[in-house]
Amino acid sequence: MPPKRIKGRPARPSVQRARKRTTRPATPRQTEILTFIRDYSHRNGYSPTYDEIAAEFGISKVTVFEHLTILEGRGLLTKDRHRARSLQLADHLQLPDERPSCLKLVGRIAAGAPIEAIEHPETIDLEQVFTSRYGVYVLEVRGDSMIDDNIADGDYVVIEQRTTPTNGETVVALLEDGEATLKRYYREKNRIRLQPANPKYQPIYTDAVDIQGVMIGLIRRTR
Repeated sequence: MPPKRIKGRPARPSVQRARKRTTRPATPRQTEILTFIRDYSHRNGYSPTYDEIAAEFGISKVTVFEHLTILEGRGLLTKDRHRARSLQLADHLQLPDERPSCLKLVGRIAAGAPIEAIEHPETIDLEQVFTSRYGVYVLEVRGDSMIDDNIADGDYVVIEQRTTPTNGETVVALLEDGEATLKRYYREKNRIRLQPANPKYQPIYTDAVDIQGVMIGLIRRTR
């Protein structure tokens, strides 16, 4: 059977605002200091001293004191002036690498070879990977017409809301009958060809088509 198609224009996914109040640091240096305090505390079970923070960033102890005083005043951390290792981050603080869209990159692996550990783990921010000035949304794939492009039933495709594709790009095309389909786009001499990636299906030829977006990414969960 041919793949099911989505009728109508793809709607942008609704986003519910988190009810839990979160606060983010105001400056890059504040972010670096708070992240260092968090990571140090996780590794050691206690917070760093002012001297250790100063050594980490190559700044004076006085500058560290000024930063921490500002952060305490903003309610982003607490400290006990009578204890050396008393720095504690606020519960409502959200650091940039703690967003749900951020994933830890801890190593690199080649098929058949061991994992090459990364000395300083990085963070992959999916919001930045799939960002676009045109806007981005996600659709769930139904059917197997694009299987030879490794796009399977149940996958999620990330779509950039761009209406001017180049030949060979995979697009969300709204046909004249009101149905939407995911196909490779080719503009030929007197027509447009929407090409499936499965020999079971025939290309779709049309004189005009409404391009709803261009695929820029694929998300697959293991089943």
